[in-house]
Amino acid sequence: MHWSDSLPPQALPRVLDCAPDAMLIADAAGTILFASRQACALLGYQAGELCGCCIEQLMPERFRRQHAGYRDHFSAERRTRPMGTGLTLLACRRDGAEIPVEISLSPIRYGEQMLTVAAIRDVTEPQREQAELIATREAAEAARRNANEAREAANRANQAKSRFLATASHDLRQPLQSLALLNGTLRQLVREGDALTALSRQDEAIEAMSRLLSALLDISRLESGATKPTPADFPVAELFLAVCNEFCALTAARGLALEVTHSAHVVHSDRALVGQILHHLVTNAIQYTPHGHVRLSAETHSGRVCIHVEDSGIGIPPEELPRIYEEFYQIGSGHRGSGHRGSGLGLSIVRRLVRLLDLELEARSTVGHGTVFSLLLPGRESRPTSAQAPETTHSSACAEAPRVMVLEDDPAVRSATRLLLTVHGYDVLAVATIGEALEAAREQAIELLITDYHLSAGETGLQAINALRALLGPQLKAVLVTGDPHAAGGLERDTRLRLLGKPIHAEQLIGTVQALRGP
Repeated sequence: MHWSDSLPPQALPRVLDCAPDAMLIADAAGTILFASRQACALLGYQAGELCGCCIEQLMPERFRRQHAGYRDHFSAERRTRPMGTGLTLLACRRDGAEIPVEISLSPIRYGEQMLTVAAIRDVTEPQREQAELIATREAAEAARRNANEAREAANRANQAKSRFLATASHDLRQPLQSLALLNGTLRQLVREGDALTALSRQDEAIEAMSRLLSALLDISRLESGATKPTPADFPVAELFLAVCNEFCALTAARGLALEVTHSAHVVHSDRALVGQILHHLVTNAIQYTPHGHVRLSAETHSGRVCIHVEDSGIGIPPEELPRIYEEFYQIGSGHRGSGHRGSGLGLSIVRRLVRLLDLELEARSTVGHGTVFSLLLPGRESRPTSAQAPETTHSSACAEAPRVMVLEDDPAVRSATRLLLTVHGYDVLAVATIGEALEAAREQAIELLITDYHLSAGETGLQAINALRALLGPQLKAVLVTGDPHAAGGLERDTRLRLLGKPIHAEQLIGTVQALRGP
């Protein structure tokens, strides 16, 4: 860089004072010849104080000795360049404070001398902003990692909850299943006296335990977030058919008429969860109806489909109607349709499911004349369906009992089921695995299969049904017993299959077998 002869030397200070950066000029020995106003202000000196000082005075003392070597190197290889590339440079103010700076060096010829012009820029604020940016990025990355770890931990927790609930649904119900079936068997063997009364009371206790356990497991699923809706279009007729299959034997045993009006409507929601809502509503209706009927019907309502569950039971007093969805709240305390007390959780589960599915549920009731629950669902264009429920459904006994296969890996439940069916006159083949079932079916023809859903070694009742139908033909009728309502997805479309929720009662199992076999 050369000083132009057309620019008078006295103009140099004014030019450098106007520069945006602090400017210093030093000779080859490092003596400061000029310091701009910005340089004096930056470094804490008065005007003129820096002239004649050594340039090393403006850096921390620990760097001064080695800087002389850098200065000699620059004098030997003069070119415009930044100082200390890749290093953190510090300037020392008059008060001893150190500030981060960026320095650019340029050689300039002035007469016979070679001078060095240093442009100094305070980077305290940019470095602070850079540090904040880095800290923000690191914090965001840490937050992202923490969120991922929390998400993974939550997923592991949910998976653990799901495994626990699946295990509880199966294992906790198994002893109740054995008790219910054994009690049903004893009722066939004991016909009178105190023993029969004791069995009846025992049956009521088992039923109460079953309802409470099922309700608590359902609430646990909903509270833990393990229940995830999977909406789809499906016909209402399939839901009604499932209700018929599940409750026809029970209503017949209690002298009630289960009336189901055929529906061609199609709705959009989670089919299994809506089926669970209807299960609890119908169970509640049966519980509070000592005589008369329980009726299901559907109609369109402002573009939606309204499913009605109506009973002719004791009804709900107006002052109690707002409280029916509370946990453990029971209507009337003393009146029960069949002498059985409920758990007080069924309608609480219904409320949770309705909220989960974003549906609407209304209740109307008249004391002494019954109650109507109306469930509103998004409607879809109707389409033909073969799933039609009869207007009034009841179980019918068959003249000749079929040979029945019982597939159950739990020895206690398997034995209790075999004993119950044998007492009712059935020829029973009891097996524990699908392999045993196939081997027995090759030797003896069977007309009906009763299988648990969860079997040992990861096998399922659905696999058993498919394997035996592949061997014996698709006409094989089956009863699938499960504690997992979501296992029912679409199974009601199979007219040769009945789904029963654990724990089942002896009359319910026998009535289902009889109804499935037909007249």
